[in-house]
Amino acid sequence: MSAEHLDVLIVGAGLSGVGAAYHLMKHCPNKRFAILEGRAALGGTWDLFRYPGIRSDSDMFTLGYNFKPWTDPQAIADGPSIRRYIADTARENGIDGKIRYQHQVLKADWCSETACWTLQVQRGDGGEPIALSCNQLLMCTGYYRYEAGYTPDFKGRELFQGAFVHPQLWPDNLDYRDKNVVVIGSGATAVTLVPALAAKARHVTMLQRSPSYVVSLPQADRLSNFLRRWLPATVVYRLARTRNVAFQLGFYKLAKGLPTLVRKLLLGQAKRQLGAGFDMRHFSPRYKPWDERVCVVPDGDLFKVLRQGKASMVTEHIDGFTAKGIRLKSGKELPADVIVSATGLELQLFGGMQVAVDGVPFDAAKSMGYRGIMLRDLPNAAVVLGYTNASWTLKADLSSEYFCRLINHMDAIGMRQCTPRDTQRQVKEAPFLDLASGYIKRAADKIPTQGDRAPWKLYQNYLLDLALLRYGKVEDGYLAFTSPQRTEHAGTASAVS
Repeated sequence: MSAEHLDVLIVGAGLSGVGAAYHLMKHCPNKRFAILEGRAALGGTWDLFRYPGIRSDSDMFTLGYNFKPWTDPQAIADGPSIRRYIADTARENGIDGKIRYQHQVLKADWCSETACWTLQVQRGDGGEPIALSCNQLLMCTGYYRYEAGYTPDFKGRELFQGAFVHPQLWPDNLDYRDKNVVVIGSGATAVTLVPALAAKARHVTMLQRSPSYVVSLPQADRLSNFLRRWLPATVVYRLARTRNVAFQLGFYKLAKGLPTLVRKLLLGQAKRQLGAGFDMRHFSPRYKPWDERVCVVPDGDLFKVLRQGKASMVTEHIDGFTAKGIRLKSGKELPADVIVSATGLELQLFGGMQVAVDGVPFDAAKSMGYRGIMLRDLPNAAVVLGYTNASWTLKADLSSEYFCRLINHMDAIGMRQCTPRDTQRQVKEAPFLDLASGYIKRAADKIPTQGDRAPWKLYQNYLLDLALLRYGKVEDGYLAFTSPQRTEHAGTASAVS
């Protein structure tokens, strides 16, 4: 039986995948497509993560889609609200009917002779994998492994008699009421969990090896909530989105340009909310602001539970687990009934699928990102990722829009294959992600690089990307447009300097 063929296949029905489908329907209305989702529900991260307090770590005016206003009073939203927002978007635009659930892509192989991708897909019925083919492949699978998060090899872990959990796989029946809970970690997940757990636990201890920068932002946008009484929701959304994009970009630029000043501002805010006498070493990282992502806490909820004594912080190294808790290098023991290992993610590209070009395995680590969307020498494929220094969806939306422009351009010039090329190989390579976070360092040998100049450089700048991706020329000299049995499109066969 021949493979079912579609013009475009989108892998992943999360925030990025549903957004990509919208842009495809809007900008390429004649293209037949489907969304392949390995799980039984849409939502991606926002359906998978079910730990207490799960929420966005940026405002929904920028994390939301550019085409669908966020109208909830809470600007920093909880996970269920975000999941509903994605589901509403899919239903309102007829995208839900395009999703094929429990379709896990195992392998994607590009064939230059036919200018097509062939995907090997495992369905949830447990039968033999099926084959699907497409001209264009949009990978909206995020950047981390869904099956499990990162858990260090803690010495003596098998001795611990209480519950040990990772937030990524939070058990529905975990009872932590009136119990001592230790949360290991210092990132976004840890600062989210601690105040949420403190509402029911006897006491929560946040155990970190080293501190992170933490900033308090209002959970509700009072100005936007007020303006909605008088102005259309779309207008309010655009105003808030523009303001918050400018704030995010400005704060990041300030942190990079004047790190000492920004450090002083961040620590000053934390000190005011924690109150006199709190040991500020727990919030004083050794690195500069935005060398790692700055953690956001809505309305200072983390500072509040620390100030009230419902939670405490310990900054030390772990020696090992005991039957009743954790022993630190200092010799001190932390009693625990429940230990939560909020120790990060396992980075994974392509949703774990194997990717090949003409039967040869494609090694992403030996490739380079093109405009932060495509990869060098990988034809007709986009990897939709978000920003690390701003809201994810800002870049995801632009990436999907750009790929639609590329599809339409290929149709206009009568070419079926588009491949980013760096024929002169004069571009200096740098790490793809410029953060020093542990999950990025651990995956340095698995992810592509970026270059030192356009179009290989990853700018992490929404305004610049907006100009380049939405309004810039498609043919920049680095894209090779070809078709089977045809020569390269004139003017794109070689790179320009």
